[in-house]
Formats: sequence, structure tokens, C-alpha cells
Amino acid sequence: ASPRPMEKQEGKTFTFTYLCFVSAAKIQGMKNTVPKNDKKRRKQLLEDVAKLEAEMEQKHKEELNNLKELSPEQNKEYSATINMSRLELGGTDQIQPTRISKAQKRRDKKAALEKEREERIAEAEIENLTGARHLESQKLAHILAARQLEIKQIPSDGHCMYRAVEDQLREQSNSWTVPALRSRTAEYMESHADDFLPFLTNPNTGDLYSRGRYIISITNCYFILQLRALSHILQTPIEVVQMDSPPIVVGEEYNGKPLILVYMRHAYGLGEHYNSVKPLLDKTIENES
Repeated sequence: ASPRPMEKQEGKTFTFTYLCFVSAAKIQGMKNTVPKNDKKRRKQLLEDVAKLEAEMEQKHKEELNNLKELSPEQNKEYSATINMSRLELGGTDQIQPTRISKAQKRRDKKAALEKEREERIAEAEIENLTGARHLESQKLAHILAARQLEIKQIPSDGHCMYRAVEDQLREQSNSWTVPALRSRTAEYMESHADDFLPFLTNPNTGDLYSRGRYIISITNCYFILQLRALSHILQTPIEVVQMDSPPIVVGEEYNGKPLILVYMRHAYGLGEHYNSVKPLLDKTIENES
């Protein structure tokens, strides 16, 4: 027996739905295989997709023409089938994940980390506006401005005091280096232990260091003692400017222009820091008494 009209239409509906799924899958597969930065291939892809969509549209029109042959009940059932196939196709297209390359993932991660870093810096700067570091910098700037000087930043790398001395000597056309300064300071303090030993005490007990312990601690002893040794080695006075106390001067017995360092207690989270100085560039700064 020949199939009923609706059975024929159901077969056509299934064929149309199946072809829609195949075409949609093919289009999605084509999109995934062509890189977005390949303009030439992307252009060809758009043309091929347009062709496939045109073929699907033509098949759709043919199916719509067949609706005229159906009864109202069959027409309603057929339209529901077509609409369901469209919803399924739309859902299939929407759930296809967009592929992200490893390079793009790395760029996104780097951008996120950089944004987080900038936010932390901004927060720290806001905090510093009322913090001890900011207040100390302001006070020192005014103290130095009164002498037509300003701070010259020295890296915080564990050698800041010696680097500040090196910078001051360079201004006087002296070629001392940080390693040489450190080495000569240790040698001087070892050979003149009696001059420095009375000023060194154990931080835990308060007892004076023994000579053996002193030799071990030479390179880690108080900075002011190392500066005292440097003043003898260089035979020049060294002045240390600080925030709330008068400047400290070592080597006053020597003539000549003193080396000027700036002591900062709150410059960095790791502790005290030394900077150098340079002539004040902006002469319009008003000094505060």
C-alpha cells in the first residue's frame, strides 16, 4: 500500500531536519578550521557559508510549498516539526564553544596580572599619601631644599649606603667602586678594632662583643661605624641628613667638601635606606621654616 500523505511529509520533514543539522555542523566545522587572522581564507569561508545557507533556504522554500497540499491539522503538525528543528539548530549553534589559542590565554593571563599589579600600586600610593614614608619624604625634601639640594634615588639592593657614597665621590671625579669601598672598610675596621669594638654590643644581651665576634660582624655592624671608617679611608667628612634629628657628621677632622647622604627610615618595607643628593633643579620651591 502506498504511504499516506502525512507519512510522505514526515519523511520529507525528517530529511530536511537531518540536512539542516548536517549543514549546520559543516558550517561550524569550517569556522573552526580557519584562523581569524587569515583574512583571505576567512573571506572564502564567508562565501562558502553563504552558498550553503542559500541551499538550505531553497530547501526550506520547497518544504513550505508542500504545505499547501496538507490539511489544516497536518499543516499545524508539520509547522511544529519545522519550528522544533530550527530551535534545535539554533541551540546547536549557540553551544559551540569558541576556541581560544594558548597564546591568547597567555596574553589574557598577563593582562589580568598587570591590571592587578596596577591596582595594588594605586592602592599603595593612596595609602602612602598619609603614611610615614610620604611624610618623611616631604620633610627631607624641605630640609634639602633649604640647602638647594634634592634627593637622588639609590637602588635598594643591600648596598645603598656604599652606592650613595660612590655616587657622591663620582661627583668629585673620584673612581671608587662599591666592592672596593666595602673591602677597604672591612680591612680598616679589622686593623683598628680597638677604635670600634667599644661601640658594638650584642643586640640580644647588651654585652660588648668579643674580638672574635667583632671580626665576624664587621660587614654587618652599625652603618654609622662603617661611615666612620670610610671617612678615615677617604680622608673626607661625611654628613648624614635625617628627618627629625640634626645631621650627623663623621670625619670632621678632615678638610674638604663633605659627602652628603640622606638617611630614610621609612623608605622601604625592609627597613632603613640611604640615598644620595644632587643640586636642586627647581629653584622656585619655597622653603618652609
